[in-house]
Amino acid sequence: MGAEYDYIIVGAGLYGATVAWRARRAGKRVLVVERRNHTGGNVHCEDADGIAVHRYGAHIFHTSDRKIWEFVNSFVEFSPFINSPIANYKGRLFHLPFNMNTFCELWGDITPEQAQARIAEQRAESGITEPRNLEEQAISLVGRDIYEILVKGYTEKQWGRPCTELPPSIIRRLPVRFTFDNNYFNDTYQGIPVGGYNTLIDKLLEGVEVRLGCDFIRHRAELEPLADKIVYTGEIDRLFDYRFGALEYRSLRFEHQRLEQSDYQSVAVMNFTDRETPYTRIIEHKHFSGVERPHTVITHEYPQEWQQGMEPYYPIGDSRNLDLYAKYRALADSLPDVIFGGRLAEYRYYDMHQVIDAALSTADRLLNE
Repeated sequence: MGAEYDYIIVGAGLYGATVAWRARRAGKRVLVVERRNHTGGNVHCEDADGIAVHRYGAHIFHTSDRKIWEFVNSFVEFSPFINSPIANYKGRLFHLPFNMNTFCELWGDITPEQAQARIAEQRAESGITEPRNLEEQAISLVGRDIYEILVKGYTEKQWGRPCTELPPSIIRRLPVRFTFDNNYFNDTYQGIPVGGYNTLIDKLLEGVEVRLGCDFIRHRAELEPLADKIVYTGEIDRLFDYRFGALEYRSLRFEHQRLEQSDYQSVAVMNFTDRETPYTRIIEHKHFSGVERPHTVITHEYPQEWQQGMEPYYPIGDSRNLDLYAKYRALADSLPDVIFGGRLAEYRYYDMHQVIDAALSTADRLLNE
């Protein structure tokens, strides 16, 4: 007897949902299993009386790849949204990314020549030629003032350790613009699905069998025989029972709060860059879509050390973890009927458009075998 399904896809996030869509479109029998009680992975949104709340932090779709933009827009309508976050340093507000608005707020400089000269002076004063850590890397790029006020505290909260103990590779470059442009991303296309990302995920999974609250690892013995191939998007080390030890991540904790007022901070994202404030940012979700409601929902985002059982968010791509991942990758390559893809299975950070592009490539490769 043949298998019941052509593919079991582990994970109903963007990667898994995109592969499922492509496979179903090709007439394949697909089962998606998802450990959480909802689809969408970290892009999952919840409705709060007309406000789409990004449950796992802000997700803004941006790409310069026209094919990917047309692909997502073929399923749902996107509202235009330009990310223009504000940095709050002990009550002082600065525009991000670093641009002429920032330099005017920081120093009073009003021309590119003034700002360029000040940054160049601070870089020269540092005397740094070969940065040994993140602090030295940042100062060598943008000078001490910007580093101390807008980089240091935020980064140390995000990574849970001093910048002097972080590798310079984390910020090989920092975007600096000598124009009055608050557009955080340089990508041609930017927006957020009308109604939240669930609208996109639901379209991708339309007609696909999905089992929620189903942990593939716990039910592996009964699930694996049901399909010819497995597309696995979960943690690669967990699939192998942490044989070589656990890969490390940074995790996040979110505190959502509904407020009976029409506006809280007048911007979707406000970063808190001082070290003393325990959270890194406050998100006000209604500003992603511009909906008018008498209430609002805000989210405080707290970075935290990851432990097994927590949601893994940011891979710590230092040499130790990359060497460990290589061992798991070698094990993965020995399983011809399991395809590994996505942020957790590949132990790398992906933007959403990169996830979709990689998933479409994986699906096409599978279907052409």
